[in-house]
Amino acid sequence: MKPKIDTDNKPEFDGQVAEDLSGGHFLILHNDDVHSFDYVIDSLIEICEMETTQAEQCTYLVHYKGKCDVRKGDFDKLKPFREGLIDRGLNATID
Repeated sequence: MKPKIDTDNKPEFDGQVAEDLSGGHFLILHNDDVHSFDYVIDSLIEICEMETTQAEQCTYLVHYKGKCDVRKGDFDKLKPFREGLIDRGLNATID
């Protein structure tokens, strides 16, 4: 017997609208064991234009999983974000 899924208690979102998801590339932030959580969070907010909660969640994913996809889109649109993160000493790739 399958467990019953509680559809009445769906998580609420703060009205955040997803970015343009066209394009097939991901900007990936990798863990480096060097920078503080606050530094990475601030960098994601300033460079990638993330909301604070989203930047915090991404930072924890990077720390515990080793990497996190930060944005999705065309390579040319992701390149400036990657360069901005790299300029701050963070390890980012486009896959």
